[in-house]
Amino acid sequence: MKTSLFATLAASLTIAAPAFAGDPEAGAKLFSKCKACHTITADDGTVIQKGGKVGPNLYGVVGRPAASVDGFKYGDGITRAKDAGLVWDEPLIAEYVQDPTKFIDTHGGEGASKMTFKLPKGGEDIAAYLASVKP
Repeated sequence: MKTSLFATLAASLTIAAPAFAGDPEAGAKLFSKCKACHTITADDGTVIQKGGKVGPNLYGVVGRPAASVDGFKYGDGITRAKDAGLVWDEPLIAEYVQDPTKFIDTHGGEGASKMTFKLPKGGEDIAAYLASVKP
C-alpha cells in the first residue's frame, strides 16, 4: 500500500511540475544569431560573448526584471511589461525570442518590440545558455 501511495504521489508531482529542458551548449552555438545586437559581458568587464550594443547586455538576464539594464534605452512596450512586473525566466525568454512583439502584447505591454528578429526554433536552448552565464 505504501509503495503505491508513493508512486501515485510521485507521478502526480511529475505531471504538475513545469517542464523546461533547454541545452546550454546548443544555445551557446545559437547565440551567434543574437550577437549582432547583444553582448554578454560580466559585471567586472569580462567579455563572455563579444557582440553588438544595439540590444542590452544579456549577462545575468535570467532573474532580472525586464528593461532594467542601466543606460539602455528600451522601447515603450517592454518598459510597460516591466512596469507590469515582468521578470525574465527561462520559459519567458524562450517565448520572447519566438515573437517579441506578440510577447510584449501578451505580457503587460503593447506595440512593436525593438527586437525584430524572431527565432522560431531553439528558444529553450538560448534561454538555458543565458541562464548559465550569470553572476
